Amino acid sequence: MIDLSDFQIAYMKPKRVSSVIDWLQHVPFAFALAEWHRPDVFVELGTRTGVSYCAFCQAVEHLGLSTKCYAVDTWKGDEHAGFYPEKLYEEFSMYHDLNYRAFSVLLRMTFDEALSEFSDGSVDLLHIDGLHTWEAVKHDFETWLPKMSNRGIILLHDTNIRQDTFGVWRLFEESKAQYRTFEFLHGHGLGVVAVGDLDGYDKVNRLFSASDEETVLIRNLLSALGERLDLAHRVEKARQAEDELHMKLVVSEQRLSEMSASLAAREKELQIMQHSLSWRITRPLRWVHDRLVP
Repeated sequence: MIDLSDFQIAYMKPKRVSSVIDWLQHVPFAFALAEWHRPDVFVELGTRTGVSYCAFCQAVEHLGLSTKCYAVDTWKGDEHAGFYPEKLYEEFSMYHDLNYRAFSVLLRMTFDEALSEFSDGSVDLLHIDGLHTWEAVKHDFETWLPKMSNRGIILLHDTNIRQDTFGVWRLFEESKAQYRTFEFLHGHGLGVVAVGDLDGYDKVNRLFSASDEETVLIRNLLSALGERLDLAHRVEKARQAEDELHMKLVVSEQRLSEMSASLAAREKELQIMQHSLSWRITRPLRWVHDRLVP
């Protein structure tokens, strides 16, 4: 039976939130999975701004785990995620080094190039979030499968997008024929695939053996927690936008006041100039008037 106390860590507030929020709703599950699974090696393929990756790193630090974490990405982008400016990597790299460098490594390379960095059977937890065509994600799944340990779990993001050339859903459906799986439907969908036997990891195993009723309960709980984070982020962004607008209004009012004061000063100068000019022009007339009028 699922024990709701197992999800206590899922209420933790994430430290890393960015403008790319499609993974934010799955952060509560990332926290819970890190606690249940306690992987020795975690690898993420496709990190972008680091919301998902930092969620696992935060959990590792919070729990005091000995997990070694690796983020694999070119930080160049692709046709689905869009193409990234260099400053995206620079900002994330700086944040990463300040917070998680003690146990985490950024591997700036392709997923295939990174294969040689890991021995077979060494990866306990793998998150695949690269190019989302069926061919690409199938290739990533199959080439990294030998690297998975006997307690390996693979996460597949965007299983609930079935449009254009997205094909993660198709690979996830195919994986059900061979592996135990669990799927979250919110946040574009997240597929959880047990490619190892997970003996002794009762909390993780309960996820894969959940009844229909328990599945609904788990999905509703994690969805609610994820949507709470999403809403909090949107509220904060709205508040920041309001603050920025207020500052712009303050600056505009200051500039308007300065312009009004400058205009008033110029008008006064003009009046003085006009008076001085008029005085000089009428000086001969005043001289004649003074001579002719007794």
